[in-house]
Amino acid sequence: MGHQRIGLHRYRRAELHRGTDRGGRGGSVTRASDRTDSGLSKPGEARSVGPTVQSLLADDTREVPPPLLEESYEFLGSADIDKDRYLTPEFHQLEVERMWKKVWQFACREEDIPEPGDYHVYDLADMSLIVVRTAAGEIKAFHNSCLHRGTRLCDDAGRANQLRCPFHGFTWSLEGALTDVPGRWDFPHLDDATFALPQAQTGVWAGFVFVNPDPAAGPLSDYLGDLEKHFAPFKLQDRFKAIHVAKVIDCNWKVGMEAFLESYHVIATHPQLLEYLGDDNTQYDIYTRSDGLPGFNRMITPQATSSPHLEPLEPQDVLDAMFRDFFPEGVGAFEVPDGQSARPIVAAAMRENLAQTTGADLSGTSDSEILDAIQYFVFPNMVPWAGVGAPLTYRFRPYGNDPNRCIFDILMLIPLPAGVPKPKTAPPHWLGADEDYSAAPELGGLCAVFNQDLANLPRVQRGLRSMTKPGVTLANYQEVRIRQFHQDLDRYVSGDD
Repeated sequence: MGHQRIGLHRYRRAELHRGTDRGGRGGSVTRASDRTDSGLSKPGEARSVGPTVQSLLADDTREVPPPLLEESYEFLGSADIDKDRYLTPEFHQLEVERMWKKVWQFACREEDIPEPGDYHVYDLADMSLIVVRTAAGEIKAFHNSCLHRGTRLCDDAGRANQLRCPFHGFTWSLEGALTDVPGRWDFPHLDDATFALPQAQTGVWAGFVFVNPDPAAGPLSDYLGDLEKHFAPFKLQDRFKAIHVAKVIDCNWKVGMEAFLESYHVIATHPQLLEYLGDDNTQYDIYTRSDGLPGFNRMITPQATSSPHLEPLEPQDVLDAMFRDFFPEGVGAFEVPDGQSARPIVAAAMRENLAQTTGADLSGTSDSEILDAIQYFVFPNMVPWAGVGAPLTYRFRPYGNDPNRCIFDILMLIPLPAGVPKPKTAPPHWLGADEDYSAAPELGGLCAVFNQDLANLPRVQRGLRSMTKPGVTLANYQEVRIRQFHQDLDRYVSGDD
């Protein structure tokens, strides 16, 4: 059965489909009606029609990791977000001084610096840190500035047995101790102990190396809180960073990041995905904290089930559409038995394909981890995914001190066979200003999706500058992750942290 193309004639009002399962299974679906918040429901209670994530997980062919079976939503208000925080140098400086210099942030992966002497430079605004593996195997982060006359010590990434200033030759060990001063006779006033390289704090979680410039900050484990429990089943520490693509984008870092914290934009930006992606049926969960530290959040967007924006599709059409984009060799090779959903068939085929390409044992991996977009957010700028089928991690950070530009990092973490050591990662693939994601074929079928997002982001930044309304307006449910982010950001920039 051939897949159907999407046209405007196929969009229908959601009210026409109440009680219909978009996965093609038929039967009723327990779902709040598609009412407006001003009517019969309380703010934040309205939901789209179609199958809930939890109803789809109930039919999984494997055991679903317990964190995915949770739901955690609360209404956080509906006030507009001041547009100036995306635009002004003044707000950027507040972020740098009150937030970036005080929070734990993802700098690199352990496999970026596996051996003694390996280093990775992490830059953000005017801040620069050399993240290095010491001779003893520890990970340290030093401020990237010579204490003599301020010269930048390192760029990018590499390997060294010492940290030597290229200007005058002042030298420090990998542990940060001063080891050589050319013409030492002329520096009787210099004390070795006070001339050690200043350090930032470091910590490791799930294979990610974090840094915190604030020496008074609490430990990384306290900062992450229950996030560690959520990710324990997914073992990201055992995965390998196989792909890293980076690009400077013409938008504020928050504009870029927020575009990836909701699935609300799919209908307009990625219409080709609607045949197999339940965009409006995304589950949004937020985990706030009462101790003053930022919380985390996530969304689970179901796949191999079509959007409620479309007329009902046959399960075979759903399967063919998904394979068309992400598993072309599967088109025509698999059939969905009568009366069944496409999800278990698609999951089985993709599970086998992933196992063959990675060598990992995925026999016990749930359908949801194979199929669905399970995406978390770690304040302030890290977006790790928990699934296997799309093992992505995003990071957004300011580009220098320009509030109108940011760096967008895309990582893919693949599972490895048991006992296989991780190789050292290759350098990031930096795309040029005139290159789009088609210049990064390693991203496969995601290139087209990222290009669609890339087209939006500069438009948002330009539109914000010309917008006469003083703030942006967010949905109560589908954009709640963005609202939680701003409320946590406010605690830092307001000075109340």
